Amino acid sequence: MSEKDLYRDTPVRLLGYANEVGEAFRPLIHVNWVRLSYGISSAYVLTDTMDKTRKMYKRPFVSESARNRQVLTAAVDTLIWQSFASIIIPGITINRICALSLYTLGRTTKLPPITRKWVTTGIGLACIPFIVKPIDMFVDYVMDETFRKAVGSRS
Repeated sequence: MSEKDLYRDTPVRLLGYANEVGEAFRPLIHVNWVRLSYGISSAYVLTDTMDKTRKMYKRPFVSESARNRQVLTAAVDTLIWQSFASIIIPGITINRICALSLYTLGRTTKLPPITRKWVTTGIGLACIPFIVKPIDMFVDYVMDETFRKAVGSRS
């Protein structure tokens, strides 16, 4: 039985989605709060990267050069995976869903602007749980077919 990954298999994973919450609230809050949400997600990404790197370093290796190569591979793999799965793809996804929702509500309803903003935020928040697994699986697939093949590893 494999060890449970704190950063990918528990609710801690949702910290990587703090920026999506920020994106969902973008119509209602100052942009600096959105930036702060990206800071939280970035700290999560770096923490997971450090954790995976440390765990790889502690494993036994036949040589120091083999250790260095595997530690570097683990760090780069985690950093790329988390950057795309936690920040880039979901951030763009929620941003565009919210922008489209706000635009559509403005063109098709007579709701007051503040109501349209709250509805848009609700739509963005409601979408977050549905995008997590598909994005994670997509990034896993792309990483398996590109970076991991190139370096000869599977995470």
